[in-house]
Amino acid sequence: MAHDLPGTTYKINKKRVDTEFLRNKLKIKSLETKDSFSQKYPQAVKFFEDRGIDLGKIREHSAKVIASSALAGTLLITPPASAHTFPTPSEIIKNVSKLGGETATEPTQATLLSGMNQILPEKVGPLSRTQEKSLEQLFQSVIGVSARAGLEGEHLNTTYGFIGAEQHLARYQGDNMAIHPKVSELDEGMAPGLGAWGFVPADKEEWYAVVQTLYLPDWNTRQPYLANWYKFRKVLIVNTLNGNAVVADIADSGPAAWTGKQFGGSPEVMNYLGGSRYKKGPVIIFFVDDPQNKVPLGPVEYNKVNVPGVALTKI
Repeated sequence: MAHDLPGTTYKINKKRVDTEFLRNKLKIKSLETKDSFSQKYPQAVKFFEDRGIDLGKIREHSAKVIASSALAGTLLITPPASAHTFPTPSEIIKNVSKLGGETATEPTQATLLSGMNQILPEKVGPLSRTQEKSLEQLFQSVIGVSARAGLEGEHLNTTYGFIGAEQHLARYQGDNMAIHPKVSELDEGMAPGLGAWGFVPADKEEWYAVVQTLYLPDWNTRQPYLANWYKFRKVLIVNTLNGNAVVADIADSGPAAWTGKQFGGSPEVMNYLGGSRYKKGPVIIFFVDDPQNKVPLGPVEYNKVNVPGVALTKI
């Protein structure tokens, strides 16, 4: 059958429309258009064929895509009633405070762990400002220590990371483990070198922490100021697995990035956080907001009772 030339017009009897005639002409026109498109845009045709899309049914495919998009958009705008919604920071703090006040026999360890579980992400790593603010309120409410993720414009690269066991630091020339206080079991011994700021006074060495000041983005450009700011700065360290908390001072810089740890703790710090076998674990480290120097170094003994299934020490 010879095809009619493009642009050919047909006279149709208004009184009687031959539907079969129209169908055939439309089919021919469709084939002509498809053939013309294939010749002009072979790459586009191949693109559709590779994805199993019939060029002749492109309108049907587009309609399905539009319908699916509209349905997805509706679901996003109006989530199902059963969808899980996370509580706001204020609701978390309110619920935690309520839990601690309603049950006098409920250990505050459970209160703290419940609050942290609602705030912390599943994976250890840097926190959002909202998460940090929620933790600040939680620690103030339950532990009773005013601690901040950022203080006086300074902030660590992460406040949620892994802490590792460190060795004792020399307090003065000639200090050694024969005369240095030590933990009762599995003591780490003494470091071969000095801390980042030299010898550490005895009242600061026992409960000391290590943070990665060397990896701060502005360490090289602001080094004199930052070194002085971080020197023996107090931090609150909270074990996120059991709720144990201790106030320590920053006496060294590290650990190295390749260790997979972001913080370090003296043998005494690690022993209190998790026991003699506790050598690495996830913690939160915030700066203690203590301008009048009233917060002492050492354990924050807000908690004396084990939660069932959550040991205070790692044995």
